[in-house]
Amino acid sequence: MTEKRLIINADDFGLCESVNKGIVEAHTKGVLTSTTIMANMPAAGQAVELAKKLPTLGLGVHLNLTNGKPLCKDDAVKLILNSQGYFALSPGKLALASLLTGKVTAAIEAELSAQIRLVINNGLKPTHLDSHKHIHSFPVIFRIVCRLAKQFNIPAIRYTFEPKQVCFTPWPITDRESRKRASRVRTMAKINRWQSMHDRMFFFKTDALLGVAHTGNINVNFFRAVSLYNTASTAEVMTHPGYVYDLDTTTTRLLKQREAELEALCSKKTKQYFKDARITLVNYGQL
Repeated sequence: MTEKRLIINADDFGLCESVNKGIVEAHTKGVLTSTTIMANMPAAGQAVELAKKLPTLGLGVHLNLTNGKPLCKDDAVKLILNSQGYFALSPGKLALASLLTGKVTAAIEAELSAQIRLVINNGLKPTHLDSHKHIHSFPVIFRIVCRLAKQFNIPAIRYTFEPKQVCFTPWPITDRESRKRASRVRTMAKINRWQSMHDRMFFFKTDALLGVAHTGNINVNFFRAVSLYNTASTAEVMTHPGYVYDLDTTTTRLLKQREAELEALCSKKTKQYFKDARITLVNYGQL
């Protein structure tokens, strides 16, 4: 029987105190093995200090160009900000802008570099890179992220390929918009894998990503499906656990769902499903 390895990652570490609390609990009491920090968000400093106390929790960087204010002080970054100094572009507009002008790509690289540096300068070694709203899956931005991974000696980048079959039974049902989102991200993942092999940039360490089509609907039934129907030898599950008592509702569409995911990650049923399926839980640093 082929060994199945599973990384269970929590995005949005550093978003706020309540999300940080939930992520720590999902690791210490549940099956969470990994997280990625939003270095430019209000509770990033707290997240850094919490990560230092949790050596078994893999820590990557959740690259972000759509929420909050930038870390980079370079004037070039103003190209992607509004008049109040906040990130101004939606993921779609950001992707388009990255295609049109080298000044925008320079601004993107400067800001993403600053976010990675904050983590490293605080004495932490990132295990991998991923991104908010899957922005690193846009081919132009993906090439930037590859350059930064090389520069900072970060060995892995999230591979955003989610197999099409997870959108259909026996997996939990998803809605049309979720399937469309997963399809777009899947297509870009295929392009990036070809580009990675062509340029010999071997940063993909997993065979699949799970949780794209089910974002907002991850629960115990979803984890049961992962244990039974996932065919990838090494997969990552993308989750968003947390509490919501200080969550800024204007920054995220995932609200009470975060508490539902936290409960599922800590559930005895989830743990038993993985045990019965002989799944080994790991983080990127253990691959």
